[in-house]
Amino acid sequence: MRKRFRNGTLALDGVDLAVERGAFVSLLGPSGCGKSTLLRIIAGLVEPSEGSVRRRDAEDSGSIGFVFQEPTLMPWASVRENVYLPLRLAAHARRAVAERIDAMLAAVGLAGFEHVYPRELSGGMRMRVSIARALVTEPQLLLLDEPFAALDEITRFKLNEDLLRLWQERRCTVLFVTHSVFESVFLSNRIVIMTPRPGRVAADVPVDLAYPRTEALRTAPEYSARCRDVSRLLAGEA
Repeated sequence: MRKRFRNGTLALDGVDLAVERGAFVSLLGPSGCGKSTLLRIIAGLVEPSEGSVRRRDAEDSGSIGFVFQEPTLMPWASVRENVYLPLRLAAHARRAVAERIDAMLAAVGLAGFEHVYPRELSGGMRMRVSIARALVTEPQLLLLDEPFAALDEITRFKLNEDLLRLWQERRCTVLFVTHSVFESVFLSNRIVIMTPRPGRVAADVPVDLAYPRTEALRTAPEYSARCRDVSRLLAGEA
């Protein structure tokens, strides 16, 4: 796959990537290497200049959920209304999906916050709303573009654990963009390291740490060893 923008910037060149169903794959690389562009191409938000994206479930138009770096919530709408949005756009009656919305909010730790507005929430809670909105459609593929980059470390760690729990419960396929070696190793069963622009796949690294992964893993020797290995590969490309 190749992507050249109208200004002449070659963002991606020769990207060939296959992702197995149910995997948790992190895209790791330096700023500007095309990770977010690749995610948007997979989502159908950007057209590649050459090549294509093929999906086994392509006939299911509601099978992709996308979580952006910013929560992008509607400030005038309550938490419940923000989560209902993709279902409303898909012509689902509010009453018919009320239980699904409540269950999703409970799953992300927002039970009791249904009628609160985004301005009343912390950054971490707003991101939980964004994740709930992406998952409420029950997607087969979940794309996340550095969703925790702006959060403090404690909140980020907790959301990492919650995201893994949600993934294990739903068994969707996850593609997760991050700049953090530590985050990618903690979350993923596979890490794709990309070169500086134009982005190419430089390394494809399996992460053989057992799930479920908890806070205790962060201080385990095997976790530190995997982080060192990935850091060396990333440094070689940067």
